[in-house]
Amino acid sequence: MSGGAVAARAWPLVSRVAASLLGGYAFVWGFVTLGIALLLAAGMPYDEARTLCFLLAFLVFLACFCWAYVPASVARVWGVLAGGGLLMTGLAWLLLPAA
Repeated sequence: MSGGAVAARAWPLVSRVAASLLGGYAFVWGFVTLGIALLLAAGMPYDEARTLCFLLAFLVFLACFCWAYVPASVARVWGVLAGGGLLMTGLAWLLLPAA
């Protein structure tokens, strides 16, 4: 088996692992920023909102990491995790007042 054939067979697995780690990180980043923004808008103090979102972030990352290996399409995994993270971060940016 040539090196190109091995690389072609390994690429989907490498992409899925990268999606689970990097995409999961992006999704959790968006989740935390949006969560803090929503909790601040609801009147919660910043320190409490940050702590609550950071505690939930571990569970969200774990769920994203495990879910990344379920769908048949790696593109769907990248789209949901990275795209969802970007979307949530953008919404949080719009929600927070300019300082």
